[in-house]
Amino acid sequence: MDSVYTSDDNCDLGGFQSWNSSMDQTDNSVAETMSYSRLSGDSLAYFRSNSGASALSDDNIYSDVDSPISWRGLKTPVRRALSNLRIWRHEHGFDQEIVDLDMKLMKERFSKLLLGEDMSGSGLGVCSAVTISNAITNLYASIFGQHQRLEPLHPDKKLMWKREMNCLLSVCDYILEFAPTLQSLEDGTAVEVMTTRPRPDIYVNLPALKKLDAMLLEILDGFKETEFCYAEQGSISANSSLSGSFRRIVQPLTPRKEDKWWLPVPYTPENGLSEKFKKLLKQKRNCANQIYKAAMAINNEILSEMHIPESFVASLPKSGRDCIGDGIYRYMCNAEKFSPNYLLDSLNITSEHEALQLADKVEASMYIWRRKICTAYLKSSWEMMKDFISEMGKSNKNYLLAERAEILLFYLKQRYPELSQTTLDTSKIQYNKDVGQAVLESYSRVLEGMAFNIVAWIEDVLIADRTLECNIGS
Repeated sequence: MDSVYTSDDNCDLGGFQSWNSSMDQTDNSVAETMSYSRLSGDSLAYFRSNSGASALSDDNIYSDVDSPISWRGLKTPVRRALSNLRIWRHEHGFDQEIVDLDMKLMKERFSKLLLGEDMSGSGLGVCSAVTISNAITNLYASIFGQHQRLEPLHPDKKLMWKREMNCLLSVCDYILEFAPTLQSLEDGTAVEVMTTRPRPDIYVNLPALKKLDAMLLEILDGFKETEFCYAEQGSISANSSLSGSFRRIVQPLTPRKEDKWWLPVPYTPENGLSEKFKKLLKQKRNCANQIYKAAMAINNEILSEMHIPESFVASLPKSGRDCIGDGIYRYMCNAEKFSPNYLLDSLNITSEHEALQLADKVEASMYIWRRKICTAYLKSSWEMMKDFISEMGKSNKNYLLAERAEILLFYLKQRYPELSQTTLDTSKIQYNKDVGQAVLESYSRVLEGMAFNIVAWIEDVLIADRTLECNIGS
């Protein structure tokens, strides 16, 4: 069976090959994986969404295909996959019992997705958008949750990640929109007909996310041979030494955060890293950082396009001043030249928890002021009002406050890049019903976390090398 999994032809099966080899490597509960609040750069901090509360097990997440019963006579992915499976079994002599077990597992996982995580079948499950968002989130947690080093991903896990993501992303192939197209008849007459095409947001963003995914895996694959090694944080002491040519343990220049005690510690050779390898590390760090920014930009764009839930709107107070407090409100109203950095410095934020609380308040006040503008001009859409208010010279006070709140929120997120999702973002994900947006948001979110982790791991290695240089110099 191992030879089957490593063959390039396994992609033709549409993701329905045997699951046994990959499941042995990843048979960890998602709840156990999600118990870590931070992974060197807070990759799982992005999972403050409904997916974290769903407590799905790995068994819930690996099937997302059309039902062969409801599509009789059509060439659906399932029918093609089943046909390919029969051909493959005939050519390679599959054991019938193994094939039947694989089909049983596929049916079980597919059924759980259709039921919306409600195993009672009473229709109380979540919508398809939330279900597939949870599936992508939990798949990432099961594959990358325990991967905490700069080293290639295990081949079985890498194969599983690609196979399952191809299956989950395949739903986007059937999300289409109608568009008028001119066609010429045989007599030369031009007629306008409606044809289908991929939805613009999926057509633009999904290929970009797949490319970012491949680049991140390529970065990890580049660490097969390194000039550093790892030691577990709890298995070493300050006076111990590593075997081989690696240096004695010294205290780093920047103390390691106590909330990352479970992460392995990188150690460099006694003479430090070579200049060639340090240059390679910096190049990979810059590349991963650009991927992080691109994934974050896509995620922010998708979240901004999601509908604001009525439950969030109902929970807002009547006044934006009540949200942010008198001190911040007076500065935002009276300052002739608004400086978000000065305001953040004056607040003396001491933790990411305080920063997240401030982000929730600023974002809530921003939408309160925007709603007041839309209500005043009998408009329901902020995007419609934005250009209209701009033409008025931005003389509206609520517009000025909303604009400054948006700038303050941007600078706050820039200052705390590890910040978790805000309450509004979490509500949007929880109540979102658009499957296409759910796929793009969850995919970009997990790639953002993966890229941030890689940047943080490379920084740990570079800090360890700088620490060694300072100790040698002293």
